[in-house]
Amino acid sequence: MSNKFEQISIKPGFMKHNGGLLFREISESEFEFKTTIEENHLNTAGITHGGYISSIIDSGAGTGAHRAAKNSLCVTISLDIKFIASTKLGDEINGFVKILKRTKSMVFLICHLKSNEKIIASASGIWKILNK
Repeated sequence: MSNKFEQISIKPGFMKHNGGLLFREISESEFEFKTTIEENHLNTAGITHGGYISSIIDSGAGTGAHRAAKNSLCVTISLDIKFIASTKLGDEINGFVKILKRTKSMVFLICHLKSNEKIIASASGIWKILNK
């Protein structure tokens, strides 16, 4: 395990197109990720778009599920998000993932996002572990 964040959005696709996501493992069941809000992440009200918040939770928590599943492919089954506060251009968003349980075929987890020392979103999700 390393304390250093790594860029996980290296293949062409949605997250790389949207600026990528930095990720690190804290333990076998806890992970962190982060990103900085850019102009293309904003909605017409000038705050971070809820779809972008959802996508970074899905990507960061999904990577946590993937790592908890010993690097097996995982797909999102359910993702319940509560939007609590807003962020704006230049804000750094930090995500925290806690794996609650892993079975042979599923990963259950919780996640929260913080920015400027405030919780901005919380989520719970279930990921399906795909057989190789």
